Amino acid sequence: MLTAAKLILLLKLLTLSFTATGQVVDLISWNIQDCGRTKDDSEILFIAQTLLDADLVAIQEVVAVDPAGAKAIGRLADHLNRMGSKWDYRISDPTNSPIKGQSERYAFLWKTSVLDVIHRPFLDSLLAAEVFREPFIGRFRQRSTKKEFIVVNYHSRKFDQHPEEEVTYFYSYPKRFDVPVIIAGDFNMSEDNAVFDGLYQQGYHTAIVKQKTTLKQTCADGVYLNHAIDNIYVPAKMKIQYGGVIDFVKNCGALEYARTISDHLPVWCTISY
Repeated sequence: MLTAAKLILLLKLLTLSFTATGQVVDLISWNIQDCGRTKDDSEILFIAQTLLDADLVAIQEVVAVDPAGAKAIGRLADHLNRMGSKWDYRISDPTNSPIKGQSERYAFLWKTSVLDVIHRPFLDSLLAAEVFREPFIGRFRQRSTKKEFIVVNYHSRKFDQHPEEEVTYFYSYPKRFDVPVIIAGDFNMSEDNAVFDGLYQQGYHTAIVKQKTTLKQTCADGVYLNHAIDNIYVPAKMKIQYGGVIDFVKNCGALEYARTISDHLPVWCTISY
């Protein structure tokens, strides 16, 4: 059976055959719900198997208060390092959230054979007073082409707390940095919200369109997906060769176990630059 992870690898091989530069990056963004002490070794292994064919991973909702959150990312990296490629990772400090219980950490993990990290990723202090969870910003360089890009790893405030008020501040990212800026994460609203028009006017495009990414609590009539709120926004200077979600649920019978992993599906795209 062709798993989602193997599908990403196959599409990457196909892309290499016709991409002008021959160089692509596979990026996955995933809100791994309550990533910390609640994830046992079998669940961390499942997460690693889901991510192993990516080159770069942006994770949201790493537990901040309990050090088990950061340790869970370390455990994930250990599993990935036993699967054939060398990985490195960075974890953010806790976000400076104004509401108790909404602070969290972010994480980046990447294959060192494909990418180098430039400087240390950082929480965006310039937006600390404007958002509930400052984005985590990492600058990466493709080892083969030496081209650099930035990934903004972001988890918005809840849908009923007007997350669109945060996204308006993202319009400045292309001007703040001298390399292309990718914005990835859980936005708690779909890509057709009018607030994203400011990014589209700057040439941004999305990894997925009208694709539900969250899991229902119960499954009825084979329907277990709920809201279209996770995505990857890619600037005009970069091309999305492929994009999609990794559906690790597949059927109603697997929903209960799937929700022990996360209540979100990972979003992925293959980018050439």
